[in-house]
Amino acid sequence: MAREKKLFVNQIKDGQTVEDVFLVKDTGRAETRAGKPYLMLTLTDRTGEIAGRLWENVETFAKVCEPGNLVLVSGQAQGFRGAVQVKIDTVDRVDKKEIDIGLFLQGSKRSIEKMAAEINSLAKTVKDPYCRKLLLTFFKDHSFFEKFQQAPAAKSMHHAYLGGLLEHTLGVAQLARMLADVYPMLDRDLLVTGALLHDIGKTRELAHGVHLIDYTDSGRLVGHLVMGVEMVRNMIRTIPDFPEDLATRLIHLILSHHGRYEFGSPTLPMISEAFVLHFLDDLDAKLNFLGRLEEQAPEPGYQWTDFQRTLERFLFIKGRQQVETEELRTHESSNTEINTRSNSRQHNLF
Repeated sequence: MAREKKLFVNQIKDGQTVEDVFLVKDTGRAETRAGKPYLMLTLTDRTGEIAGRLWENVETFAKVCEPGNLVLVSGQAQGFRGAVQVKIDTVDRVDKKEIDIGLFLQGSKRSIEKMAAEINSLAKTVKDPYCRKLLLTFFKDHSFFEKFQQAPAAKSMHHAYLGGLLEHTLGVAQLARMLADVYPMLDRDLLVTGALLHDIGKTRELAHGVHLIDYTDSGRLVGHLVMGVEMVRNMIRTIPDFPEDLATRLIHLILSHHGRYEFGSPTLPMISEAFVLHFLDDLDAKLNFLGRLEEQAPEPGYQWTDFQRTLERFLFIKGRQQVETEELRTHESSNTEINTRSNSRQHNLF
């Protein structure tokens, strides 16, 4: 008989007894001021993640708490620096065959099919015949588009869940279309094409198995900007008479969209469309990051987070009402398909 899961991360409140199964995302070791070792865990399920601290029997539990393991956690939720974490008393390994792995796969809350259809619709609005052909050739490639729909947009920051790349790309492309209508000076076709293709290298940079997101070897060694350019160049070669100047501008958008050298861009934005793409990419990423913080807030209403090292500041966010069990079930049902298919002042979120 399959094990049930009754308590989800976004339901955990300060002072609550915690006894349920979670996925170990990260494990670290640290020491108290007195030199006593303890384990720092990041526990996850499909609704989010929460910090866990294990203070006793560290050596005994260390192997049980390796990243990727499912574990039965017993402990107490405690408020700490504006967030809730779990003080763990005991932890036991759980066989993945005993419980539905889909309960631990975080995915986009939006319909994958609808977002994929919107991506294709946006591509078809591009009037330039070469940009349009390039986009439709990518999106009609079944193997590529399947990966594109399932891929996360990052390992741990913005849109770091299945379907995240599709959601992020759609958001940036929709914003690009809107900005092109506001500023006629912009080359709408170039900007929308760049928005739709700016992160395609992430389909190769990141790997996602049945439980964790991590970098591929080539992803770490090369990175998604260069990988994306290689993919676009290879596809352009299949399109007769594709203008070289257009190809150069499009590749410039991909290479410069992180905006600054210290954020990983090998070149800086030097044309209007590149500036816009960088700002829109950054905007969509940060709003997603803030939205996830709000969803994980310990209580409703405006409240301070703990210090966010990524943004180098505290944030004053509006916590949302806790999701009820029935809503969770609805959310799980709507994402069944994707789950089964399975140092500068301002750090960047990409």
